This record gives sequence, structure tokens and C-alpha cells, in this order.
Amino acid sequence: MISRRGLLRGTAGLATLPLLPRSLQAQAEGPQLLEARPAQAQIAPEGYPKTDVWSYGGALPGAEIRVAQGSRLTRKLVNSLPAPTSVHWHGIRIDNAMDGVPGVTQKAVQPGETFLYDFDVKDAGTYWYHSHNQSFEQVARGLHGPLIVEESDPPDVDRDEVLVLDDFRLDPETGQIASFENMHDFSHGGRVGNIAVTNGVFNATLTAEQNERLRLRLINVANAKIFELELRGLEGWVVALDGMPLDSPIRISERLLLAPAQRADLIVDVTAEPGAEAHLVRFEGDEGYSQVLFSVREKASDSRRDPPLPLPPNPDMAVTDLDDAMQSQLRMEGGAMRGFASAHMNGREVGFREAAQSGKFWALNGTLGMPDAPLFVAERGQTVRVMMQNDTVFPHAMHLHGHHFREVLPGGGLGPLRDTLLMFADERREIAFVAHNPGDWVFHCHMLTHAASGMMTRIKVLA
Repeated sequence: MISRRGLLRGTAGLATLPLLPRSLQAQAEGPQLLEARPAQAQIAPEGYPKTDVWSYGGALPGAEIRVAQGSRLTRKLVNSLPAPTSVHWHGIRIDNAMDGVPGVTQKAVQPGETFLYDFDVKDAGTYWYHSHNQSFEQVARGLHGPLIVEESDPPDVDRDEVLVLDDFRLDPETGQIASFENMHDFSHGGRVGNIAVTNGVFNATLTAEQNERLRLRLINVANAKIFELELRGLEGWVVALDGMPLDSPIRISERLLLAPAQRADLIVDVTAEPGAEAHLVRFEGDEGYSQVLFSVREKASDSRRDPPLPLPPNPDMAVTDLDDAMQSQLRMEGGAMRGFASAHMNGREVGFREAAQSGKFWALNGTLGMPDAPLFVAERGQTVRVMMQNDTVFPHAMHLHGHHFREVLPGGGLGPLRDTLLMFADERREIAFVAHNPGDWVFHCHMLTHAASGMMTRIKVLA
């Protein structure tokens, strides 16, 4: 059975919400404003008040930006919030100065001030943008939006749907966003909400037709939630991960895990009959919930199409010279139930208890928070291999800015290109990439409370 219930206490049996207004596509001519400002959104089911959020342009999620591959994207951030902020363009191979990380690539944009983001968009795919200042709070308040870069030769589909998956922790009595001061979130699995939404909507519903072919662009913008997903009444293929096309589409035969910050492009055929329903199902333990319901109204055609062809690859993404690569290591320690013996913080060694009293629970290579020196310094064009060891009891979604990498598989094969790798407890995995993008690039856990409480480092690529 598939439930349409949410997890917010007291919401069982309430009706599906209407969709929020869809965002406007980016215009080709001239820069546009991207205003970060307070707003309200109907996140909780009907009967609850609207929730106070932080937004881009008043929408939740922020306006969908859709541009052509090879174009130039220009946005002027206007900060109308009561706190400093910035914008990170997640997954985009970008000029370092445009990466949006306060303290590394720019200063935080103060309330009432502006910042001009202006960069070339080299790669087609599904990306997103979000705050990178106090991101554990600002992203969870709603400061995120989809960024879609269209191929010059797009796949043969009837419709292209962007599905931004998120969760919110709301006060069950007021429907407002709960406090961000819960240290359990920082020291355990991260801030997980009590209601899941798609494009800002609880119990989202779309229409469809039998044998219609859809491109579903899934983006996990949640603070820490790993979405476990399954198709019902839909059959399809994964054609891209984290914006990068797969060498060959992979037929979906089991559940799909989507960690925070990860994306997956699916091409699916609607197999449910007219009058029936199809679902993108989300699992919470053993129970399935309809994340998106597709109401099937009629037939698009009498037969299905052939399996899709691969998407065109993005340029200059080969990972070569593995045997001559620079070697590096990244060890993850800390968190509740295991901790660490000692780690470096503010110029001295501290124990886990003292670190925890300062709100720091996680260490990368024995350092809490951004280190004075980068993890490594690479020559431009040099291949780098990083062996990662998760010595904690919690999963971590490790995200590298400015680059995509491939996992080095047992036996020497290479996995798909990604910018975020989900690592479970006690896993040991290796990634490899070509350091082609000069600058200082952040490497951190995208369980955002983990990043805020220690899991943050950086690499340096020489010009």
C-alpha cells in the first residue's frame, strides 16, 4: 500500500495541497535580480497556517533558472534578509570567484548589499543553487532553487519535470519551522524533517498519460534526509547523476538512494492505465509514501517507445593517468556514539568533550572545521586520487566544489561522474578526478549540520 500521509503529527487524512506557482524561466537577455528575502509558503497541510520561510524571489523553491549549455549566466544577488548570505551554484564548473563560499571565495553579502554572479555555463545537466552561509539554517529555511542547463540535442521526451525533494521540521502546533539549536542534529545524523515536500508542496500531484515519456529531474535539497525512492506505474532509466550523463542509461530495477545534494535524471514511461495512478514512492522504513502522485487521465499513444539513447557527454570530463595520480587521504571521525580521542581546533589539540562544548563534533583528518592548509595542492591538469574512510557510525554525503569525480571501484574500474558521494558507516572508498579548475575549492559533508560542526576542508588547484 502507498500512503499519502505526511509525517507531521496530526495531519493524517488531510487533502493534497494545490501546487505553488511555477517559477519563471531565465531570460536570455541581460542580468536579473535574485532577491533573498523572507516569504510565506503553505508547506503544512490545509488547516495549518502558512510557514515563514526565507526564499529567492518569494518562491519556494526559488525560481527555476533554465539556460542553454555554453551560455553565460548573470544574476545580481540582493540580500533582503536579516542575516548575511551568499549563493553557491552547486555542481557547476565555475570560476572560483563565483563559487559563493564566504571566507574562501568571497565575503558574505550583508543585509541590504548586493553581489554580482557572472559565469559561463559549460556543462548541460541538472544542478541547483543555494545559500552557502550558515547553510544548515538558510537552506533549511528555503534558500535553494533548481538550475537546469539544456543540451543542444535534448532527449526525445514528451515533458521535462523538475522535482525538488525536500523536508521541513515544523512545529506540529504552529506549522512554523522548528529551532535550529538542537545539538542532537549536529552530533547525530543531521536535521531530518517531519514533513516531506516536492517543489515546496506536501502530497504533490501531477497529471500524466499512459505511454507518455517523461524526463524527471530529481534534486535532493534536504538538510540531511536520504531519499529512498521507487517507481510505481512508471518504468524507466537513470540517464544522468549529479548533472553528468551516464555512458549508457541504466534500467531502474530497484530502489534509488538520493543523498542530500545529489541529483538523478530519469527518463520514465507511464505504464499505469487511464483512470489509475502512478507514483514516485518515498520509503520511511518499511512504509511507502507517495512523494509525487501522477494521475493518469488518458493514453498518449498505443505503444511504448524504444529505450532511450545516452545523453550527449559533457566536454573534457575524462579521468585519466590513474597510475601516476597524486595520492591523498580523508578520514572522517567524530559524532555521537564514537567520537574521537583528540582533534585540532583553534590552534591546539582538544578532546571530544571539549570540542562538543564548542559545538564541534566532527573531524576531517584530525581537524575540526576549515584547516589552515588545504588537504592538498595540485597542479592544474593533475589527476588526484583521494582515499576516504568513514570512521563514524553515520552516513555522510561528501561534496567537492568545482569538479566532478569518479569512484575507483574494486578491480580498478571507474564509477559514474558525480560531485557528491554517499558514504555509510565504516566504509572505505576512493575517488579520482582531474584538477582542471584553479582555485581553492571546498570539500565537505552535505549533511549541513555536519559541515557546520566540523566536516569542512578544502583543496587547492594551482593556475
